[in-house]
Amino acid sequence: MRLTDDQRAFRDDLSGYLEREIDPVVDERDANGPMSRAELLGYLDDLRDLGVGFDPETAPEYFGDVWRFAIASEELSRVWPSLNVAIQMSFPALFVRFASEHTREAHLPALEAGECLGCLGVTEPSGGSDTARPRTTARRDGDEFVVDGAKTWVGNGGIADVALVVAHDEESGAQDMFLLDTEYDGFETETLSKLGWKGVPNALMEFDGVRVPAENRFSTMVSNAIREGNDMDDIVPFPPSVTQLFMEQKPLNATFSFMRTGMAFMAVGIMRAAFEEALDYTTERETFGSPIAGHQLVQRKLYEMNAGLESSRGLARRAAEALEDGDSDARRLSSLAKGYCCETAKEVTDEAIQVFGGEGLKTENRLERYYRDARVLTIPDGTTEIQQLVVGKELTGVSAYD
Repeated sequence: MRLTDDQRAFRDDLSGYLEREIDPVVDERDANGPMSRAELLGYLDDLRDLGVGFDPETAPEYFGDVWRFAIASEELSRVWPSLNVAIQMSFPALFVRFASEHTREAHLPALEAGECLGCLGVTEPSGGSDTARPRTTARRDGDEFVVDGAKTWVGNGGIADVALVVAHDEESGAQDMFLLDTEYDGFETETLSKLGWKGVPNALMEFDGVRVPAENRFSTMVSNAIREGNDMDDIVPFPPSVTQLFMEQKPLNATFSFMRTGMAFMAVGIMRAAFEEALDYTTERETFGSPIAGHQLVQRKLYEMNAGLESSRGLARRAAEALEDGDSDARRLSSLAKGYCCETAKEVTDEAIQVFGGEGLKTENRLERYYRDARVLTIPDGTTEIQQLVVGKELTGVSAYD
């Protein structure tokens, strides 16, 4: 990947900020659990100045440039993956611009100020990876839809202002998405505790007769926005090549292609951090009178970690290239990259702990955090097993999960 001068400057500025402001406090901050709303907004206020954010002014540059998005995913995750996830999962807030009058009045000023948080509700307690058949339902009732059901593992679920929720639309008989507005009709949330990504406020969200303005159905928002003269590029915060995929695929599948590519770069960021820690340690730690860097088995581990990192970086970049080109193969490559890179991150962080020996088991050592964060990667946005089935279907044209 050859970065432009602008992209290189963006990477260097972002990396510098993370080293100065986040790295010195990240261990203690991550141990304290999920970020509060105020904390996340504080980080966002800093990052918007660097071109990272989801407000209408920043999003076209951040989400709209595949490589900027990839760079941010890697650099943020090298330091604190939780911050990367919390920022990226807020993108549904952008759809406030095309929602009902009530939703716009309640949240548009905050969105324009970069203070409207969003979340995406896909996974269900009883359905897991089966996103094609949601049990959450949306029933038309006059000028509203009534939503019933539940979503789990929703990033930002407990602190978001709006939630884009996948549901079965009983009126059309098809899957759609609905922008739920906490100011219009609230819903219950329960914060979840988890192995890694400790800083992300994940939640269980329960909808019991939650009312949503009919204009907040995603397909309606899109059609209304187009009727008013907007292009898909104006509606969806992704590059034109990716928005084209929205026209060719289900919107959720196109969204996943983008998100899974970001997850692959997240894995690369975590691997970089673990590998760099292990590499430094091999020249500092001595056994039998010499640095362990001179031991053959240690060098073999460095070789394997380095190979895993570099092969993952190459595959992640290939997926990003397919997105940038609007390639019809983007779905296969993004799933391949997500599955391979995230599984490899588990192996690399595990090997890094092994290089450290007993020191790697201490909770004050960053290796245990890298390991936990890497372990989480293989499940969100589709488990590794789901990625294998997606790739299989794309290769053969035969579905193993319908």
